[in-house]
Amino acid sequence: MADLNPISAWRRFLALPNENRFKTVAIAFIVSAVCALMVSGATVVLRPIQAANRAAEQQARLEALVAGIPGMTQLLEQSGGALSTVVINLPKGRAADDITPETLPAALDNAANWKTLTPGEDTAGIGRRPDFVQIYLLRNDAGDIELALLPISGAGYVGPINGILALNGDMNTIAGLAITDQVETPGLGGRIEEPAFLAQFAGTEVADPSGNIRFAVAHGKAGNAYEVDGITGATRTSNALTRTIRFWLGPDGYGPLIAAIKRGEF
Repeated sequence: MADLNPISAWRRFLALPNENRFKTVAIAFIVSAVCALMVSGATVVLRPIQAANRAAEQQARLEALVAGIPGMTQLLEQSGGALSTVVINLPKGRAADDITPETLPAALDNAANWKTLTPGEDTAGIGRRPDFVQIYLLRNDAGDIELALLPISGAGYVGPINGILALNGDMNTIAGLAITDQVETPGLGGRIEEPAFLAQFAGTEVADPSGNIRFAVAHGKAGNAYEVDGITGATRTSNALTRTIRFWLGPDGYGPLIAAIKRGEF
């Protein structure tokens, strides 16, 4: 009768000569399986830590952005020192009915909650746009919005550019810009995250009296109230940043929300 004891079978396996082909293949398979399990386990364990680190990094950038806007520190102190967080339904331009910051990641796992952009719509080069986005607001004692922090993303010359655009309560004046992630060429397009470049955004208008979005990173020195100075040798990155900001301020981005805020409906 065959010995089905697994311990005995393991001992017989180990007793095989090391040059035995079956033993070599089996050991390689076992080692690979154990390594795969270890990597998978480490991924599961580290995922919450990585998410927390990303959240902490974004919060630090938010705080740095707000601190660099003239008068914002005082406004924060007057309002209790905190920005409120809300998930926006972008197509409708209002707060999402049943999605919170905690449930937003799960909502965005659903392909139905994304809009595929046509080539004519996709000026930011992102392919598709989420229907729901988490933003940050600062209101005064009367409940009016003093500051809106709006996440933006677009395709740069080398890779994705992610940032947070801060608009004053008039929804037409930039209060500041923070670049949260970019992989542009160091010393050229990569300079978009340098403080000297970002400092000039404050006070720049985004649309003319007719509502036409005019914002641009100039090719050289800014020529009007809607432009900021460009970066020498980084024309493609500058153009990409222009397209990204224009997209998110437009009808497929925060346009409906901005219109609702201007009408006093938010």
